[in-house]
Amino acid sequence: MNTLAVILEAPERLALRSLEMKPVEPSDVIVDIAWSGISTGTEKLLWTGKMPPFPGLGYPLVPGYESVGRIVDAGNEARGRIGDWVFVPGANCYTDARGLFGGTARRVIVPSARALPIPEHLGDAGVLCALAATALHAIKGGFHHRDALPDLIIGHGVLGRLLARLTIALGGKPPVVWETNPARRAGAEGYVAIDPSEDERRDYHAIYDASGDANLIDTLVMRLAKGGEIVLAGFYSERVSFAFPAAFMKEAHFRVAAEWQPGDISETRALIECGRLDLKGLVTNRRPAGEATEAYPQAFTDPDCLKMVLDWSDC
Repeated sequence: MNTLAVILEAPERLALRSLEMKPVEPSDVIVDIAWSGISTGTEKLLWTGKMPPFPGLGYPLVPGYESVGRIVDAGNEARGRIGDWVFVPGANCYTDARGLFGGTARRVIVPSARALPIPEHLGDAGVLCALAATALHAIKGGFHHRDALPDLIIGHGVLGRLLARLTIALGGKPPVVWETNPARRAGAEGYVAIDPSEDERRDYHAIYDASGDANLIDTLVMRLAKGGEIVLAGFYSERVSFAFPAAFMKEAHFRVAAEWQPGDISETRALIECGRLDLKGLVTNRRPAGEATEAYPQAFTDPDCLKMVLDWSDC
């Protein structure tokens, strides 16, 4: 079986071509992908060639870990799932390309356990389930602290917006969000997004950095209350460091938030289904998958593009 897939042959060299797929195992499902999202974090680093050394990383590779679609066939042990609408967090089903991520293709083969059911009515916003679950995972990791929920979020991209929306959905006070790009301050719902220069506070208890800017740490330490926490929720291509004396005086806590776990997807789905978490307004750009070679550079360079989604319906 073959599939049409986006393939990064080398940094900034992308193609859309047919790839041979591995045989279907008894517990596998075959998913026809409807939409796949382009990540402006890790996938941008793959595109530019600045991704730090990572197990299994290399070119050529199929990118993507934000795909949604329908199970159309399955191995003997998973045939009861045919027809399910699912989220696919990547696939490793190609014989001649790496599948470290692997979800940006017209059709994928994955173990049944990796095809996660989500509400079909979400449409293309369903690609955001992983990012929402990542934001929830970041917040949940701080529940052993008294002030776990963010009161300051750095960056008003999709991850920053999801952190803000989840803070409110979980019963927290509306956080402050810093955003240096004036065009990206719009779209704050129930909270404020401001230029950092307008903020004089120095008593934040939980600062969540969604910018991925390793040079911000010293600035954030100066905005902490004593004993406050800085959560590194982005992905950093540069070495993260900070000046010790200021952190010492603040008795600062630092925490690294990793990727979501399966239970986070379930909790995220529950928050969506009960209406406490809304994913609307976060997907801003949609292009046919046949235009992938133009869509990827736009997703990474257009400041007005929060989230780019590829539509596979015509492939």
